[in-house]
Amino acid sequence: MLEGSTEWSEFDKVDRQILFLLDASSPFETNLLRLWIKSATTKTQRSSGSIETVNIPSSRRVAKKDASSARFQTCLDNGEDPLIAPLRIAWLAKERQGIRAARLIDLFLLKGDPRDPGRLRQRWTYYLHPDRCRILVGQPAPLSELQKRWQANCAIVDHEPQGFSEFVTRQAAITLEREERELRGARYKVPRFVAESISSSASFQEKLQELAEQQGTTLHAIRHTASGYLREMAATHSTYVIDLVAQVIRLLYSLGYGKALHYDQSKLLEIANLSKSNPLVFLPSHKSNLDHLVLQYALHENGMPPTHTAGGININFFPAGPLLRRAGTFFIRRSFKDNELYKFVLKRYIDYLIEKRFSLEWYIEGTRSRSGKLLPPRFGLLSYVIDAFQRGKSSDVILVPVSIAYDQILDVGDYISEQAGGTPEKENLGWMVRKIAKLKQPRGNIHICFGDPLSLKDKLGTGQLDTEDKPQESHNTLQKQTEDVAFEMGLRINRATPVTPISLLSLAILCSGDRSLSVQEVQETTRELLNYVEKRKLPSTGAIRLDSDAGVKLALDTLERSDVLTCYSDGPLPVYAIGPDQELAAAYYRNTIIHFFVNTAILELALLATAEQHSNSPRDTFVEQALHLRELLKFEFYFEPREIFLAQIKEELEHHAPEWRQAFDDRQGKVHLEHRDPLRQLIQRLTPLVSPYVLRSIFESYRVVGDSLEQLDPTKPVDPQELLSNCMALGKQLLLQRRIQNKESRSKTVYEAGIRLAERRGLLDTETEGVVERRQAFAQEIRRIQRRIEAISALTASRQAGFH
Repeated sequence: MLEGSTEWSEFDKVDRQILFLLDASSPFETNLLRLWIKSATTKTQRSSGSIETVNIPSSRRVAKKDASSARFQTCLDNGEDPLIAPLRIAWLAKERQGIRAARLIDLFLLKGDPRDPGRLRQRWTYYLHPDRCRILVGQPAPLSELQKRWQANCAIVDHEPQGFSEFVTRQAAITLEREERELRGARYKVPRFVAESISSSASFQEKLQELAEQQGTTLHAIRHTASGYLREMAATHSTYVIDLVAQVIRLLYSLGYGKALHYDQSKLLEIANLSKSNPLVFLPSHKSNLDHLVLQYALHENGMPPTHTAGGININFFPAGPLLRRAGTFFIRRSFKDNELYKFVLKRYIDYLIEKRFSLEWYIEGTRSRSGKLLPPRFGLLSYVIDAFQRGKSSDVILVPVSIAYDQILDVGDYISEQAGGTPEKENLGWMVRKIAKLKQPRGNIHICFGDPLSLKDKLGTGQLDTEDKPQESHNTLQKQTEDVAFEMGLRINRATPVTPISLLSLAILCSGDRSLSVQEVQETTRELLNYVEKRKLPSTGAIRLDSDAGVKLALDTLERSDVLTCYSDGPLPVYAIGPDQELAAAYYRNTIIHFFVNTAILELALLATAEQHSNSPRDTFVEQALHLRELLKFEFYFEPREIFLAQIKEELEHHAPEWRQAFDDRQGKVHLEHRDPLRQLIQRLTPLVSPYVLRSIFESYRVVGDSLEQLDPTKPVDPQELLSNCMALGKQLLLQRRIQNKESRSKTVYEAGIRLAERRGLLDTETEGVVERRQAFAQEIRRIQRRIEAISALTASRQAGFH
């Protein structure tokens, strides 16, 4: 007798008729299920007359209506109240090294899905490998209880409740899925009947009726459109594809990054434990097209289910789209701002996933970072999740920040082109093949760093939003909560981002400007930075071996192989410099970690700005200058709230210059010769000085924005895209004139941030009085900061000259 997931003795305790619903994909499966029932009844005192069986549409096959469907309907309508118990055969994959999973080779051998064998393979498996065949018994329920659930949850369509038999069939399949999940493991926790469950709810149909009236269309038409949206966006998981895709992912990333992903397994297992009682939302940084794939593989190899991952509709092309959809990706349109029906359907889809405790994933930046820095957050999907939480769809939602770091980025060449104004390559099959071909070059390791999870319950409390009586107030509260949570997650992602040898070396190389450096010179340049990383206990990818000639040369050679650096080796010592037009590539690696140094850079510039002023309260002036720089850079970096930020600046002062209080006291209310100024002397003692290498390119880009604004006709409306084109042209001109120093300053991403800053200050508004003067003031302000950066750069150069 086949093994069942429920002991038959449980049914012997039932004093009512039992109706077994047979979820069978073939006559052979039906016979096996009936054989199991017959064998069990012959060994018990239960009368076989009190047991009935009826086939229901198979959950593994597209079923046609036949005589069994009519008999099923008759059993439901006969006026009795039997105990409904669904049965199904579970077919298991062959066990290899303790794991039962489909193999990629099975696909090429045309064996098909071992968990869903064809009719001949069912017989072959049953007779030769009976251990791979199990009887699943779903959680039974009285027919009367199912009727109550149906009446409470089902929608009224054309004045009639949606079909009870379809509801019972769906409930049977869902409870059998739970049983099968217990057998297979949490790795295969996937939803079933998502579209049917959403569209059959009464609240969903009521909202469609309301939208139909608002849009002046028929309910039938809007239902049809909503159904199309659901089909377009929803993931349709397949356990077979989940296994195959996991193996394909490993093959792909191991082409260029080795077979092992580097992450803290204990941290991931802690996160897995959180998922047992609450839905998880993974929010990774987005540096590469591999990000989603490697995170999914890390989850898979630790027995966690695939996330429901938001993907742009642009990647829904063959063959990637169908595979990704079956592995957990749901596709959303790039723009649907004015499409109320689409927004409603997407919102209900998110509600369903949160309510059923399925994990989600998307990039809070919205797109890949072309600069290396974490981009400003996008709020759309996050607001849907927070709204679902506030409406009680889940008692809590856990947000998981994830930083995915690469020793070398596969896509960095494309980013250089786009930063210089190039057009992104269209994503299609040819694009995918070219990306795979690029993976063949060794690129180091991949590091997945999980930050501290954030509980929405702890962050926001449990007060629900009053969306009906106070809709505007509720909307404003939701918007504020979403912004707070988004910036908090950005901070947590940055905190988790590791310092890599390549990123630290790129920062050091960019410090040298156009000068080539020997291995020893690079080592000296990195020593101060390395000491800073170690003293501040910044996260890293393990030992950063840049304190030895061998470690430095290994990192230099790695960058040389990828053409970021060039090496001249015909002299007594090999020397390294940034390769032709590779400044943006080096800057990309540097930018992945400059958030760790930005407070120090602000500290340096705020000290110099304070030293330039004759203030009776230099401490207050210093605080004002630091906050002012924070405001200027708010579109470039994630900053802590005001008080925490100031505490961090104070901590930096304590770290770099413990005697800072005395310097401010000596400066207060006094005028000093420049070379004797206590604050300037304090700056000279700071080490390392980082503002030229962290902020120079940003403020050079902002200078281009400021100069472009000054040249605008104040009477004509400003088109941000046209202004961006002007900045790209002017930036190239200023580079050729050597009025700005860094080629990385000609960056489309940074220009866009500068334009957003100008727009926030009202500098694009031609109807505002005094706009010409304010544009000039903005440009002059940026030039003053640029001059301060050059002054600190000169101090750094004199130190290096003194050493060498």
